[in-house]
Amino acid sequence: MAPDLFTKVSKLLADPQRLAMLQRIAQQDECPCRIIVEEAPVGAATISHHIKELSAAGLIDVRREGKYNHFRINRALLEAYQAELARRLGLAEPGRPLSPAESPRPAHPTAG
Repeated sequence: MAPDLFTKVSKLLADPQRLAMLQRIAQQDECPCRIIVEEAPVGAATISHHIKELSAAGLIDVRREGKYNHFRINRALLEAYQAELARRLGLAEPGRPLSPAESPRPAHPTAG
């Protein structure tokens, strides 16, 4: 993953509203825009801005059907980001994904 794309994706994922939208989109194969609008605690202009940012970075694909938009997670980009993050943290060899046994675990279990 190119360093500038890694930085851009990191910044986008750091925003709580964008991350929440991305999480909602990821819950199904394709998410209609109306679901995001109904569930987001922000206005349509803010949603539009965040969606444009996510799309421009390649994190989501947007499919237009008539006057409606549908969003889909770009899994390949997120997997590349995850692998690059692991590589940068020294958790994986370059080009090799982490196995479940190698996945980082919290230092302290959280109370639930």
